[in-house]
Amino acid sequence: MILPIVAYGSPVLRKVCEDIGPEYPGLEKLIADMWETMYNSNGVGLAAPQVNMPIRLFTIDSEQIFNHQEEEEKGQYPDEPGYRGVFINAHIRELSGKEWAYNEGCLSIPKIREDVNREEQVTLEYLDELFLPQTRTFNGLTARVILHEYDHIEGRLFIDHLKPLKRKLLKRKLDDISRGKIKVDYRMVFPK
Repeated sequence: MILPIVAYGSPVLRKVCEDIGPEYPGLEKLIADMWETMYNSNGVGLAAPQVNMPIRLFTIDSEQIFNHQEEEEKGQYPDEPGYRGVFINAHIRELSGKEWAYNEGCLSIPKIREDVNREEQVTLEYLDELFLPQTRTFNGLTARVILHEYDHIEGRLFIDHLKPLKRKLLKRKLDDISRGKIKVDYRMVFPK
């Protein structure tokens, strides 16, 4: 089932999310719905708070980025061909490498894209969809997508990484999003 995406301004997007256990009700269906919602919205990642669930869960599929690259972009990133996976109760163990800029967007903040600096590499401890413990290091675009989604479960948004002046310049657009004055081709819910 395709779930509505929560828009900028909704309080759930600013909550630090809770760890969950394997007994979490309807978890398998929620994960399936998140995949369907993410693909329907043309996203490469989706965090549970974006579907109004304040839990430490996100899905990513950076393979899509590589599948849609222009010919001249191929071979630029060390994580090609990407990664597809579910991250439950993720916690960062280490950030490393130089910060680099990449143009990011967010399903909860449609029609706004900005360059964001993030570290090249992240090591995470998390549980996969079978609740098997994982410790893994990701780099390149996959690390970036993970860090973007990880921000969501920590109550942060990609715009929080922007300089204050840049955020100030975006204020009107952000206000329009939170008021529902935006047209997108996927379902959204707006703050009341």
